[in-house]
Order: sequence, then structure tokens, then C-alpha cells
Amino acid sequence: MKAQTKETQSKYTPQSAIEALQEGNKRFLNTNQSNRDLLGQVQDTAGGQYPFAVVLSCIDSRVPVELVFDQGIGDIFSARVAGNIVNEDLLGSIEYGCKVAGSKAVVVLGHTGCGAVKGACDDVQLGNITPLLAKIKPAVAAVTSPVEGSERTSANSTFVNDVVYKNVHMTIDEMKNNSAVLSEMEAAGEITIVGAVYDVASGKVDFLS
Repeated sequence: MKAQTKETQSKYTPQSAIEALQEGNKRFLNTNQSNRDLLGQVQDTAGGQYPFAVVLSCIDSRVPVELVFDQGIGDIFSARVAGNIVNEDLLGSIEYGCKVAGSKAVVVLGHTGCGAVKGACDDVQLGNITPLLAKIKPAVAAVTSPVEGSERTSANSTFVNDVVYKNVHMTIDEMKNNSAVLSEMEAAGEITIVGAVYDVASGKVDFLS
């Protein structure tokens, strides 16, 4: 399989870009991954890159983005940070992927059992981890059930995963609120911005409506 070219990238729509990722995850789940010559794709992309999507995900080693979506070299921009939060640098990177490099979709990908979310739930204080977790704490506060403080910790996997989903939604909101470039592109139908959550136990990606 050849790498993306400007021509193949141009054929994607925002919807078909999402569908390509969904189909890739199905292949991954069925152990029916596409046959790729990765070294050949290195050579194909030596002169330029034309990814069709941008994925903002967590740094978690269990969520290798290209693998779980069955994509190759040059197919997607992969932005990774603990807790899949967004800041000025990440927004600039995503804006580059869409406005400059032509990607048609942005996916904010959380995952079950996220360690960063657990840290935010437990109010962990440690070096530069503290201000990072502060960006996730609004999602913790936004999940109102359970009420009992003893149940609102990393020991409660249901609560943790509820915060994971809420954090994805709030990251998308922050992305749209703080990036006029991305908001305008989405309003014009040039890109779509969607959320998803990867299940570390099954390998399945749940795309959010």
C-alpha cells in the first residue's frame, strides 16, 4: 500500500476521513490489518506529507494511534500528551495539520483507565504533573455522580471512565473556543472535530456522537 499523496488526500471529505479511521479500527480488531511496505512509505513521504486526519491522544503506551486505526506512515498527524488535553502549542500543531497540511478530520482520543485522569481525580501533586492535571480537573468537577467524596477517586473505575468521556467533550469545546482557525474550518465544512474513547481492554474505539 502506497502512502498518501496530495491527490489521495484531496479525495477525502471530513466524513470519509472519520470512516477511514473507523474501518481501520475494525481491521485492527479483526487482526486483518492492511499489508503495508512501511519502508516504501518512508521513501514515498520523503518529499512531503499529506495526512488525512489529526488525532490528539494520550501518551499512554497502550494506545499506539497508528496501530489501533491501522494506518501507515504519512496517513495521520499524531499529537500526544498525557490526558489528551489541549493548550496553545497543541492547538497550533492541529491548526497546522488542518489549515496548512490539508487534514480533513480532528479526533480527540481518550482511553479507559487513563492515568492522568486518575491523577486528577486523586488531586495528585507532583512537579509539572500538577499544572497538567489542573487542565483535567474541570472534567472531574463536571461529573456530578457519585456525590460521596470517597467514591470520587481513582479506585472507582466507573467514575474514572465517566471523567474520561467528559474530558474528551471538554477538550473539544476548549479547542473550538480557543482556535478561530479550527472553528471557522468546521463551520465551513472543511473539517470535522469529533471525540472518541479507546478501550484498553478490547482495542475498540468508541466514536462519540
